[in-house]
Amino acid sequence: MPKAKNNLVDQYLLATPSIQDPLFASSVVYMCEHNQEGSMGVVINHLSDQTLKNIFKQLDIECDNPIILDQPVYIGGPVKLQQGFVLHDALTSWDKTISVGKDTYLTSSRDILEAIAQSKGPEHYLVLLGFSGWSGGQLEQELQENSWLTARANPAITFSAETDQKWQMAFDTLGFNLDSLSPTTGNA
Repeated sequence: MPKAKNNLVDQYLLATPSIQDPLFASSVVYMCEHNQEGSMGVVINHLSDQTLKNIFKQLDIECDNPIILDQPVYIGGPVKLQQGFVLHDALTSWDKTISVGKDTYLTSSRDILEAIAQSKGPEHYLVLLGFSGWSGGQLEQELQENSWLTARANPAITFSAETDQKWQMAFDTLGFNLDSLSPTTGNA
């Protein structure tokens, strides 16, 4: 089945100020799936209160590298917060890995966490809890309501350590002032 021409995979959704829900306000969502059945992405700029040390302890994974142990864990979205994901570069033969963009992958198996703990994981990665999901047509409706802007994903932004700057960095790639957006919607 050919990809739809409006496929949002490997793009960002940038929350506009019209989104008041604290789960999505000021969010940058990296889109991993988008088709007629629905959409799935992970928020890449909302930190949880956990670090990898907490995750490794819960999963009984050994790690003695303080730099790795102090890595932040992100809230990928409100769906299945007990499920972990790793968004990363460098394809390796980890279980349960899908390609979501040019040189960007999403893995949901323990083996990648074990590799990270042993300093054998990908060079760039984000560990996320949960994901963001939309039923078929729901995201398109939200886009029509000006709840989200879309921007091309950029690994330098996705994996940036400047978490609180990701939304602005992604927005700046669009080349216009947010104040120029109309608060009302319509169809031409």
